[in-house]
Amino acid sequence: MEPKKQISYRQAGVDIDEADRAVGLIKVRARETFTKGVLTDIGAFGAGYLLRGWKQPVLISSADGVGTKLKIAFMTGRHDTIGEDLVNHCVNDIAVQGAVPLFFLDYFAVGKLDAEIADQVVSGMARGCKNARCALIGGETAEMPGLYQPGEYDLAGFIVGGVERKEMITGAKVKPGDVLIGLASTGLHTNGYSLARKLLFEVARRELDGDLADTLLKVHRSYLQPLQTLLKAGVLKAAAHITGGGIPGNLPRVLPEGTAAQVDASSWPVPPIFEELRGIGDIPLDDYRRTFNLGIGMILIVSPKKLKKATQFLDELGEKSYRIGSIVESPVRQVVYV
Repeated sequence: MEPKKQISYRQAGVDIDEADRAVGLIKVRARETFTKGVLTDIGAFGAGYLLRGWKQPVLISSADGVGTKLKIAFMTGRHDTIGEDLVNHCVNDIAVQGAVPLFFLDYFAVGKLDAEIADQVVSGMARGCKNARCALIGGETAEMPGLYQPGEYDLAGFIVGGVERKEMITGAKVKPGDVLIGLASTGLHTNGYSLARKLLFEVARRELDGDLADTLLKVHRSYLQPLQTLLKAGVLKAAAHITGGGIPGNLPRVLPEGTAAQVDASSWPVPPIFEELRGIGDIPLDDYRRTFNLGIGMILIVSPKKLKKATQFLDELGEKSYRIGSIVESPVRQVVYV
C-alpha cells in the first residue's frame, strides 16, 4: 500500500507565514491610530473600547464598502488610497447624525495574500482613521483560494461613533424655507464606478493613463470637520451624505414628512469627469443624477436666519460650498429639480 501524499495548508492555497507577515505589518499601522479608549491590542479575539466622559451617549454604527472602485486599484496596482476611501465613507455616514468616530474595523478578503498589498491597503485605512481621530481597533484578514481572481480582493469597513443624545441630528426640525448648502466632492468618491468603467474602457476604449488614474482614484473625502463645526455652532439641522443614488436617492432620507427638497442643478459646477462620462454614454438624465454625486458630496440643511453664519464657518474652513436649493412643502419626500 502506497503511503498517502502529505498535503499542507500552503498547497491548498493558504500561506500562514505570509498571513503572519501581513498581520505584523497591520499591527504597526493600527497601533498608530490607537486612542485612550482602546483597551486591547490587535490580535485579541475581541476589541475592547472604554467610553469615557459621556453623559447620555448614543452609539451610531455603519458598515460599507468601496464597490468596484477596487477594480481601478487592481488595474493600476495602486492600493494606498482605497483604505482611506473606505474609512471616510463610513465616517461621513455616521457624522451626518452628529456622531464622532470612536473605532473602526475592517474586513479584507483575498484569494492569495500578498503582505505588501495588504500593508498598502491598511496604510490608507490608518491614515483615514488618524485624520478622524478614530482607532483602527481590529478586523479580519481572510485568505480564500479560488474565491477571488488572482490579484483581486474585497474590502469592507465597520465603524462605531458616539453622540450625546440631545445633540443627535435627526432632521426632525427641518421645515419649509430651510436652505440647502452643497459641499464639493473630490470626484466620483466611491459610487458609479461600474458605469464609469464600462463607459471609459469598453465604450470609449480609453487607456488608464496617469491622469485618468489620478482622477478615478481621488480619495472619497471626509466631511467630519465641517459637520462637527456647524453642529457645535448650533446651525446644522440635518445633513445628507451623497453616495449611491445621488442627490435624489439620499437627500430625502433626512427629510421629515410633509417636505421635499427643491434643487437648482445649475447652482454648482459639475466636474469634467462627470460631463465626459455623460457624453460618452448619452446617459439619461435621471440615471445620471441617481448614479453620480455630480460634484456635491454632502448637503447641509440650515435655517435661512443662520445661513450667513454657516457660510462664514465654511469659508473659514476653506470649504467650497454652494447654495443649491431649499426645503418646500410636499406630500412626498423627494427631490425636485428646478
